[in-house]
Amino acid sequence: MPDVVQTRHGATVLMCAPDGPPIADEQSAVDLIGTLWGQDVQWLVLPVTRLTPEFFVLRTRVAGAVVQKLQQYGFRVAVVGDITEQVAASTALRDFVHESNRGRQLWFVADEAELDARLGAAA
Repeated sequence: MPDVVQTRHGATVLMCAPDGPPIADEQSAVDLIGTLWGQDVQWLVLPVTRLTPEFFVLRTRVAGAVVQKLQQYGFRVAVVGDITEQVAASTALRDFVHESNRGRQLWFVADEAELDARLGAAA
């Protein structure tokens, strides 16, 4: 399944394919941005399966580097999938996810239904 640009609740989103290249570092984020050049995408929807385990270990700084790079280029990010195990294993990650979900730039949602609910509420 390829990456697909869609409109959801008035927002243009790139639904990244679950089986696409892993997002493992800042360069991976830059490569993803390159595929979007010239498109009016507001949200990048990243399945958990695209993120390496290091993304969820905050001391590696992978999450910060990836999210910062995507946001520098004006994209909001939604991570979709079950991260309950990672959150249960890390107080820092739990706090990061909680604070991120309070904002408008980075969300962690369990599934596409929750994503649609959040996008609908933000519209």
